[in-house]
Amino acid sequence: MRKIFIGITCSMMLFACNSKSGQPESAGTGDTLSAKSEAKTPPQAELVDMKYADAGKKLLASISAGDIDGLVSIFADNAVYQWSSGDSLTGKDAIKKYWADRRTNVIDSISFANDIWLPIKVNKPQKGPDAPGIWLLGWFQFDTKYKNGKKLMGWVHQDMHFNADGKVDRSIQYIDRAPINAATAAKK
Repeated sequence: MRKIFIGITCSMMLFACNSKSGQPESAGTGDTLSAKSEAKTPPQAELVDMKYADAGKKLLASISAGDIDGLVSIFADNAVYQWSSGDSLTGKDAIKKYWADRRTNVIDSISFANDIWLPIKVNKPQKGPDAPGIWLLGWFQFDTKYKNGKKLMGWVHQDMHFNADGKVDRSIQYIDRAPINAATAAKK
């Protein structure tokens, strides 16, 4: 009796494994065919290696330390550094000049905390200003003391796009500059 039971069990397993053989993949509901085509199409965006977060961390550490050469080392020569207000700097030299002036003449000290970094690869851009390629999205808190004695704390969101050489060619900083302008305004 055991031999018959074992024989029936083996036959059922073989039949179950081969029950769909001979049918084309597109037969049935089409789930197999659609799953294969979806697997070949990359997602609109995907997470990438956290090594890109090092550029964001270096940006913050360099600004905090007043290391302007270290700061600009992450940027491409033709980089654009812009703010959500529409102001922008074009070129590595302009970025260097801006931050050197800020750290020498405006900012006494600055520190950053609670930073979060999310590196993504945009495979298919949406309608708008986004571009395909590697982006680093960052959120962090800043605590600044200005040379005039005023202090300011706040939050920043910063997006950085990397070129083919691994350098940042576009940096967009989303920050309310009104409180910064008020804190750094000359007394009348």
